[in-house]
Amino acid sequence: MPDFSKQLSKYIPSTAAPIISQWINDTGCRFKVTRTRTSKLGDYRSPYKDEPHQITINHDLNPYSFLITTVHEFAHLKTWQIHKNKVKPHGIEWKNSFKSLMDPFIRLNLFPEDINLALIKYMNNPAASSCTDLNLYKVLKSYDKEESELITIDTIEINSYFSIKNGRVFQKLEKLRKRYKCLEVKTQRIYLFHPIAEVKPIDVNSIP
Repeated sequence: MPDFSKQLSKYIPSTAAPIISQWINDTGCRFKVTRTRTSKLGDYRSPYKDEPHQITINHDLNPYSFLITTVHEFAHLKTWQIHKNKVKPHGIEWKNSFKSLMDPFIRLNLFPEDINLALIKYMNNPAASSCTDLNLYKVLKSYDKEESELITIDTIEINSYFSIKNGRVFQKLEKLRKRYKCLEVKTQRIYLFHPIAEVKPIDVNSIP
């Protein structure tokens, strides 16, 4: 069987690489590192016709985010092997798979203490993405190499203006349960933003 540890060590902690390499071999998974995708960090696709399981992970994640996202997607693969499409994507079956697959990495003590604490807390009830856990997301983000000028929408004032990565400009309105209601300035359409959506605050006077 091929050993992917060397290639994987470019993206995840080296002590974790042999485990992920073994998972790739054991499942026959097509594992791909992809370009940056703003809508997701990783993706799993179940086998289709002659195509194998496929997992794709964004190339620009820091090693800890890359590893956690990889485990997240392998949890989908494991859940599919057992239940096929008969269960919810992030239901109790996936949560149990995620917890069991993450356990060996926690036992290896390869995460910094702050990530380890946030991860253990998150694993009590893992959500659809590590990005949806504000505490874990912020701790992981602090290990990114480049300091970003983007901040999360939950930290800016109500009625203030912001832009997102594609340049679109919005005004932050009230919070509706779990998301913020925002008005796109150009189209006057309403959109809902997750509290940890990354935005760039802008001065209202600079809006054309």
